[in-house]
Amino acid sequence: MTIPGSKPASESSQESLELNPLFSRPGEASEFPRFTLPGGESLPETAYQIVHDQAMLDGNARLNLATFVSTWMEPEAVKLYAEAADKNMIDKDEYPRTAAVEYRCWRMLADLWNAPDPAKAVGTSTIGSSEACMLAGLALKRRWQHKRRAGGQPTDKPNLVLSSAVQVCWEKFCNYWDVEARYVPISMEHKVLDGHDLDTYVDENTIGVVAIMGVTYTGMYEPVDRIAAALDEIQGRRGLDIPIHVDGASGAMVAPFLQPETVWDFRLQRVASINTSGHKYGLVYPGLGWILWRDADALPEDLIFHVSYLGGDMPTFALNFSRPGAQVLLQYYLFLRLGFAGFKAVQASCRDVALYLSAEIGKMAPFTLWNDGSDIPVFAWQLRDGHTTHWNLHHLSERLRMHGWLVPAYPMPDGLGHLTVQRIVVRNGFTRDLAANFLEDLRKEVSYLDNLGGPLPEQQHGPAFHH
Repeated sequence: MTIPGSKPASESSQESLELNPLFSRPGEASEFPRFTLPGGESLPETAYQIVHDQAMLDGNARLNLATFVSTWMEPEAVKLYAEAADKNMIDKDEYPRTAAVEYRCWRMLADLWNAPDPAKAVGTSTIGSSEACMLAGLALKRRWQHKRRAGGQPTDKPNLVLSSAVQVCWEKFCNYWDVEARYVPISMEHKVLDGHDLDTYVDENTIGVVAIMGVTYTGMYEPVDRIAAALDEIQGRRGLDIPIHVDGASGAMVAPFLQPETVWDFRLQRVASINTSGHKYGLVYPGLGWILWRDADALPEDLIFHVSYLGGDMPTFALNFSRPGAQVLLQYYLFLRLGFAGFKAVQASCRDVALYLSAEIGKMAPFTLWNDGSDIPVFAWQLRDGHTTHWNLHHLSERLRMHGWLVPAYPMPDGLGHLTVQRIVVRNGFTRDLAANFLEDLRKEVSYLDNLGGPLPEQQHGPAFHH
């Protein structure tokens, strides 16, 4: 985000863009202003070349091992994307076929996530998991408010219980909608929220507990069944009936295919809602999310707007009114293109590459693995105690960037904030050959750093996390 009145760090002090004379044409300007609209038009080829050259200076998305977001799709999907780029998902009366495809997609997800009756589940597409989490949190809060008001009880102090390793969108939700966030700190003994000590965090004002299928920091699953069992025990003892929302931004599109025996979804009665990112392990280009509730009782009716728009009544529950329909069509394309067996093959291939990489990195003297990528294909490692005082993982991250690899180094959340780790996200399109190339560069840079004679300047900051 740019602070009003400031200039982005990527911009130089130069106020205009020079055009290479080879791109110039008679009657066109030789430069474009950076911060004001040009006075006249330019040819489409010229405007394209300027924008293309600016974007060309970004990193190669395929070599970005930090992002969860899909960076590759088949040519047929790219063609479909271009054909549907003008569709507004919210306008269901004007684009009824796209609306029907959206319904089919979340019905498929309801079946995949074992809803008791998929026909009675309720769902919608969103811009991404951040919007989906906001909607899930709003439903939890409103459901709690209705229950409290029906019993003549106050509704002014809602709280939500989550791991200290939760994604930042949940911090935003609690801030924006006046909900107290109660963070359960992770530790070496409890690397994820696993139901321990929940009794000290929940009370009659708890609107829900968030369980994460694929923690952003490390990729590990939180055991939703153990969290549910802890809440069952608390209800039996204290009478508190507290629902669970599963943030399955990544894992909800991995676990059904790779860990079908893991019980984390609507098979657990306490799970009220689940979200996922279609643009992560749903394999679609950004931005697309999905949010489902197990049935209509889990989504209060008064949160749904009925809008008369362009000739039709459209029920909607969303923060964004205008949003692209193309990604919904891409998700349907992938559901048809891959089917269950295809998704299983893609996710298994990613996990195989993650296990290969983590095994090789785990053998290297400087590193200790935090996890191995056997949940979602994501893993993290830390520097082995006592290996070096000359360099840290931030230095290694910078050295890898020289080869084009983006591998973040960052501190762990509260409870383990003293610990710095690096993380790799293996996505569709990151092949075994690319992984071998990465290992070659990693070993080269570790050797370089180990052979330096003195400490390097301290690096303080890693990249931010985003859904």
